[in-house]
Order: sequence, then C-alpha cells, then structure tokens
Amino acid sequence: MRSPRKQAGLTLISMLFLFGLIAFFATLVIKCLPLYLNQMKIARALDGVSEDPEVSASDAANIRMHLQRRWIIESIDTVKPEDVKIRRNDAGRAMVYDYEARAHLFYNIDIVVHFVGDVPLRTAVND
Repeated sequence: MRSPRKQAGLTLISMLFLFGLIAFFATLVIKCLPLYLNQMKIARALDGVSEDPEVSASDAANIRMHLQRRWIIESIDTVKPEDVKIRRNDAGRAMVYDYEARAHLFYNIDIVVHFVGDVPLRTAVND
C-alpha cells in the first residue's frame, strides 16, 4: 500500500468526468450567450426610443415605427415591435415586453430563457 504522500493527481475516470463537466458547462454558456446578447440589443433599442422625448410623447404606432427602425439596425429577429406593449401606469407610459428565447442544446434538449421587462417612456415632465 502506498503512503498518502505519494498518491497525487486524478485517476483517468475522474479526469474524464471533470473534462465532461467542463465541456457541458462550456456548451451551455456558448448556447446561452447569443440569447442574452440579443436581449441586450432589445433593451438598448427600447432605451433609445424611450430617451427621445419627441417619440415617447407620440402615439403607439409612431413608437412602434421607431422601434422597427432600431430593430432593423440592430438586426433583432426574436421579438417584433408589435410584441412590445405600451401601457399606462402611475408614472406615465411604459413599453413592456415578455418573451421566451429558445436555443437547441443537443439531441432533443432545448434551453428556454424567459425575458420580461418594462421601459418607462420619458416625457418632458419627468426629465
């Protein structure tokens, strides 16, 4: 029997298990990253529209038209401007979105990420 001092390192099976675990989480990150980057583009487009007082004071059709322009520039294809709701709340109006993004992981397993958010529309009163 060897002394514990001479026994060092991982066995082949534990190294394979460790590499498999690292590969799984790396695949998960690689598949989820585009979903979150697309969410960041959507949030940036909504923030850009909400910061413009002229656009945010207009009607819903004009707001969606400006959103469509930003969607084209940012090449956003997961959510349509029609899916963004414009709702009134105590502080004024806000653009509200709620959607699920999916990515194929492997075989018959998909990743589903649910995004919800609201962006208040800036008006001349609350500058």
